[in-house]
Amino acid sequence: MQKGSSPVAEFVADLAPPSPDPAAKEAKLEPISATQRVISLTFMIGPFLGLLGAVVLSWGWGFTWVELTLLASMYILTALGITVGYHRLFTHRSFETNRVVQVILSILGSMAFQGSLMRWVAVHRRHHQHSDRHGDPHSPHLHGDGFVDTLRGWWHSHMGWMFAPDPPDLLRYVTDLRQDRVLRLMSALFPVYVAVGLLIPTVLGGILTGSWMGALLGLLWGGLARIFFLHHVTWCINSVCHLWGGRPYEVDDESRNNFVFGVLAMGEGWHNNHHAFQNSARHGFYWWQIDMSYWVIRGLAMLGLAWRVKLPAPHLLGVT
Repeated sequence: MQKGSSPVAEFVADLAPPSPDPAAKEAKLEPISATQRVISLTFMIGPFLGLLGAVVLSWGWGFTWVELTLLASMYILTALGITVGYHRLFTHRSFETNRVVQVILSILGSMAFQGSLMRWVAVHRRHHQHSDRHGDPHSPHLHGDGFVDTLRGWWHSHMGWMFAPDPPDLLRYVTDLRQDRVLRLMSALFPVYVAVGLLIPTVLGGILTGSWMGALLGLLWGGLARIFFLHHVTWCINSVCHLWGGRPYEVDDESRNNFVFGVLAMGEGWHNNHHAFQNSARHGFYWWQIDMSYWVIRGLAMLGLAWRVKLPAPHLLGVT
């Protein structure tokens, strides 16, 4: 394992220029509106209620291979939409691909119900620019050092940050993406694709079971419960992976590698690796650091559907 500063300049993300005074800018933000609070609550509570409904209805109906298949397949597809699409392709430009793959990945990412393409990328780029410092939208380390402060920080980084207002210049982080008419359209159609992501398991559940109950359970397990699980796995990258885990690279923040979320989040849990080599398409550098997202990118490259895949040189990683 290699110690030292962030290893090479070419793997530092090409983000927006630094704000002149991030802390001052934060202080001038208007309070979040009542409408935004309702949207944030719906965003959090809706999938949870769907999970409860799925458990209650399955108690008498049973949890069959249909529900399991819909839950697992929709989870994997939409998770890859976030990790391969929203994160590694659109946020960090760690590889290039054709328009068809771009559109498919943006649709799958939208179906994950984590926000529109433009807003997701802007928030994440802002996180990297100010990681664990003032201006970071979801750092757990800005609330004090005591036990209660740590809990408050965890809550903020996991979910609480969504009740804070966005800075007025948030979209400056996606100036490059906004110049692309197709990507602007895909981002604007976010609500449509969320609905599609709920409709697909509903229809398949009904067809595979031949019943309305099967359709309802398809909606609950493959739709809302799947969103609930993926939400919290993704949010754990913001919270858990900045609190608990290994730090093989000494970067200027508290990002950590966490094996559990390396697996559940399709490789995103190797978070310290990612913060050290931000534009790398690969986050898991050792054979045991499972990185399904990189496997997909590598598969696309083998098919000629991805190129200019960015990888740090092995000697910079300390990998032999």
